[in-house]
This record gives sequence, structure tokens and C-alpha cells, in this order.
Amino acid sequence: MGTTGTSTDGIAGERRQLMNVAYRLLGSLAESEDAVQEAYARWYALPRGRQDEIVSPGAWLTTVTGRICLDVLGSARARRERYVGAWLPDPLPERAERDHGQDTDPADQMVLDESVTMAFLVVLESMTPAERVAFVLHDVFRYPFAEIAEIVGRTPAACKQLAASARRRVRAARAPVSLTGQSDAVRQVKAAWESKNIAALVDLLDPAAVMTADGGGMVGAALRPIEGGARIAQYMVAIADKAPGLELLERSVNGMPGLVARRDGTVMTVAAFDLADGRVTRIWAVRNPEKLRPWGRDS
Repeated sequence: MGTTGTSTDGIAGERRQLMNVAYRLLGSLAESEDAVQEAYARWYALPRGRQDEIVSPGAWLTTVTGRICLDVLGSARARRERYVGAWLPDPLPERAERDHGQDTDPADQMVLDESVTMAFLVVLESMTPAERVAFVLHDVFRYPFAEIAEIVGRTPAACKQLAASARRRVRAARAPVSLTGQSDAVRQVKAAWESKNIAALVDLLDPAAVMTADGGGMVGAALRPIEGGARIAQYMVAIADKAPGLELLERSVNGMPGLVARRDGTVMTVAAFDLADGRVTRIWAVRNPEKLRPWGRDS
């Protein structure tokens, strides 16, 4: 679970793993990067003799990162209550759609799998901080409960119960559709949206669908979720009417087919979707410019 020894290269090589752990725990690239930086700062603050005593620096760094993330999660709810409108996790682009060359951006560190889909991250947001840490570290990264117990300050048995509770939340959520099925649905939504065809959009949306937008108070966005397929369809067409020149692109969002709205080369909105029985049940539209920085070079 880590790199034995204390060489600089070995320690630096843990960064990708730590970023993947932190992002799944926090849902924010900026907060994840801060947590990982703090973990490294604590490592380098250790006396060299103490560093040499640590058999697995990678495991030590993961434990410290987990504790930092647990503290961040504890205060995040209060911060997000002050957030303007709904708070959504940061959307992640496919690395192949970017042109960075080197791993210089936090988004470039991410491994995209089912544990970072927007639907999955939204379920994680509903958990308590301890549930989220226990579940992510055990079920996603296969850390033993004995080590997780050191992070959350509970017994291994208690951590096992936390993970089981979190697992029930995940199971209660709808199972993700196939990539092909979601890609077809997103393509149809794109065509109906571009043609401003309300009737077609209503057919594609579940009657009980919910659309949540995150503008962070920095750009225009619905402050409350929009409920109902018909209302969402009308809202989407109204947006298209107010934004001439808006270009819709099919893009991977957190590893699943989604849409990107771009104007004059600048990404304005990234939309993720969830489906059930062939119809869209959830739309998450991230508009906060700070959360769209990894998409700045979308091509």
C-alpha cells in the first residue's frame, strides 16, 4: 500500500494515489490538492530518524490524508450551507481531451472509474464524514478496517458498520446504465436541446426528473433544483433562447457520457446525467467557473 523507503522520488510517486483518495472523499479538486499538500508538509516536517522508522511512507501519507479529509468533511457542511445555491462535486474531463503534456493539473491525476461518476459522488455527499471515509477507503481502495480505524478514531468493528451503512445508501441508488445506453440518451438530449424541441425533451426526461445547477453565486443558475420533466424541458429551451451562439459538445464527464456547453471557445457549463429505464432522471449542471478550470482547454 505504499513505497518502502524515504527517497524523494518514492514519496512524490504517491501523489497520484493520494489525489485519487482525496477527491473521492471531498469531491473538490482544490480541497483535495490542499489536503495532499498538507499531508506532504507533515511528512517533510518529520525528523529524518522518524521518517526512516516508517516502513510504508505511502500508507502513512494515505492515513494522514484521510485524517485531513475527515476534518475537512466535518467543516464542509457548514461552509456549503453558506454556498449560494446547490453545491455539486467538481466535474472531471477525460485526460485524452486535454492537452497538458505533464501531470501539472490535479484533474490529470484522476483515475476515472465508477467511483467518480457524478451519480456516485452525489450519493457520497449524503453520507456522514465517517461513513464516507470508511466506505471509500475500504470498498474503493481496499484498505483494511484496522487501518481505517486509526483514521476515524473508532474501532475496526465500528468502521465495518460505518462502511455497511454507506454501502446500503449506494445500493439504494439506481444502478448506472451502460456507457452505450447513456451515450445514446445524451446524444438525443443534445439534438432536442439544439432544436429547442420541448416535446422531444419531455419524452427523453423522466416525469419525476430533477435538474440541479451549481453556479456558486458567480454566474446565473437556478438556486433550487428544478423538478419534473416538463419544467426541465422548458427551462433548457429558455436557456438556449437566452444564449445565442452556445455550442453543445458530447464529452465524457467523470467517466460517463455528458454534455459541455461552450461559447466563443470558453466552457460555460458541464452537464452530467443519470438514467433509469432509458429516460433521464437526473441532470447535474456545473456552471461555477472555479469548478470548470480543468475544462478551460476543451478542444
